[in-house]
Amino acid sequence: MGLTAHVLAIDAGNSKTDVAVIGADGAVLGTARGGGFQPPLVGVGAAVDGLAEAVLPALEQAGAVGVEHVSACLANADLPVEEAELAEALRARGWGRTVEVRNDTFAILRAGVDEPRGVAVVCGAGINCVGMRPDGATARFPAIGRMSGDWGGGSGLAEEAMWFAARAEDGRGEPTELARTLPGHFGLGSMYALIEALHLGHIPNGRRHELTPVLFSTGAAGDRIAGELVDRLGDEVVAMASVALARLGLLEEEVPVVLGGGVLAARHPALDERIAGLLAVRAPKAVVRVVSAPPVLGAALLGLDRTAAAPGAHARLRAHYA
Repeated sequence: MGLTAHVLAIDAGNSKTDVAVIGADGAVLGTARGGGFQPPLVGVGAAVDGLAEAVLPALEQAGAVGVEHVSACLANADLPVEEAELAEALRARGWGRTVEVRNDTFAILRAGVDEPRGVAVVCGAGINCVGMRPDGATARFPAIGRMSGDWGGGSGLAEEAMWFAARAEDGRGEPTELARTLPGHFGLGSMYALIEALHLGHIPNGRRHELTPVLFSTGAAGDRIAGELVDRLGDEVVAMASVALARLGLLEEEVPVVLGGGVLAARHPALDERIAGLLAVRAPKAVVRVVSAPPVLGAALLGLDRTAAAPGAHARLRAHYA
């Protein structure tokens, strides 16, 4: 076909994996989708076996057995030591001459910026933030939960909303409409009924994330406690972004701050306003963007950044995912 299989891009999240094989000119030669990537639950070997279920069909579609460079942005690669372990496991598969593993938040950042320069805050099930400069400098947080100082994310917000609602209903806390709206979402009449249903498994644990949009709608309707939780999330987003910008020496420069993940991409007005207002004070030249491109694009662009791609390759790749 006259094209070289140049980059194998992998974006692997907790629930799904996207793979793309990219030519040296930025053409997309093959794609595939697989399941979630959770090495803490299944082990590194089994998790990489799962990646192979998407990688091999994508390579076959591209007519390639390997590539110059593997650019893998992986969930649960939260620490450099984990990135190194996963990179070694990918090298052993022989899919590419060189391999680089990054946390999957870097894919969202690179997908949302024109060059590898900026900061991304991602709020999905959890919350994370990374930053990068073209010279290779990065800023990041461990982002492994409360023990590393994190607050927020869809799961955390749902838990906080439940805490306030439970205490409001039984009298230990202040009144809040959350005591009505949270159980009401599931057709239940009380927080006691909701707690019982979740505890006994009558409502699957995986449905707890449905409570996060209820929190936002309750706050938008004027509930003070729900509104304060939304404000606190905005505070956390700006705290992470401004610290990352400062670490990179970009706090006083015009630079993108990319927002991604289901919670931030939903564009809740009160949250957007809080973030914009606080950033205007702490990083007045920051330009807020909400990323809509798929993260696998970011993984592919990071791969092209690391290799001798043809002129115009980045633009052609972006055009494919536009």
